[in-house]
Amino acid sequence: MSARERVAPGAFRLGSRFVASEIGMLLRRRRNQLMLVTLSAIPVIIAIAVKLTTHNNADGLIGSIADNGIFVAFTALVVVIPIFLPMAVSVVVGESIAGEAGTGTLRYLLAVPVGRTRLLAVKLIAAAVWCLLTALTVAVVGIVIGLALFPKGKVTLLSGTQTSMADGVWRLSIVVGYATVMMLAIAALGLFISTLTEVPIAAMAATLSLAITMQVLDAVPQLHAIQPWLISHYLLRFSDVLRDPLSLAGLQHGLWVALGYVVVFASAAWARFTSKDVTS
Repeated sequence: MSARERVAPGAFRLGSRFVASEIGMLLRRRRNQLMLVTLSAIPVIIAIAVKLTTHNNADGLIGSIADNGIFVAFTALVVVIPIFLPMAVSVVVGESIAGEAGTGTLRYLLAVPVGRTRLLAVKLIAAAVWCLLTALTVAVVGIVIGLALFPKGKVTLLSGTQTSMADGVWRLSIVVGYATVMMLAIAALGLFISTLTEVPIAAMAATLSLAITMQVLDAVPQLHAIQPWLISHYLLRFSDVLRDPLSLAGLQHGLWVALGYVVVFASAAWARFTSKDVTS
């Protein structure tokens, strides 16, 4: 690889058109649209199931849904964060570099010249937008179907105190933001894996497999020494957001670990990609 390839002119200027084009291409893919539809169906299924079957003595989030529809969104996020969101993220980031290489467009894209650092940065930004969009889709659909089928107004928190609907939406937005950062950590891991292969399906499967493996390791008590370093250990650490007073202390460690994943694996992806011979 030549010095020009290593530091291409404008490599650190992302360019709004390039970013918009990448995000637009991501959203136009039928497969990604189908994933969003599937994620949207989860809060709908939860709301209908609770409406038809839950009695007034139900506990936890399920019982809270009957009191206020906003809890459909919270419950749906609890359901999708461990598996469904990592799956949706793995599919997109696994294809980010490996897909370009597999279809033969990566070589031409770099010949523009786009610059390898710039290309990676744009791919990571697009992945971040996708992470936010998946979590936001579940939350918004959950609110809409929840308030359509269940009461609205004062929100009774898990601590038993009541707060306003606006405060409930604010708490939900915190959970969405937290889920986005958690998924961005998985996206950074997937981006690195995507630079190691030219087979997008292999990158997708490896990313999802690692995400699931971390959850398995987190479930084994004997592995407590490594569990604080696993992103899966913090995926659902937002219960304090649903209590009064609102506390973000439980989220802070998870956010630091997630940002650590982003820095480490984005750097590893950059080191690998900028030294890689692109032959296709």
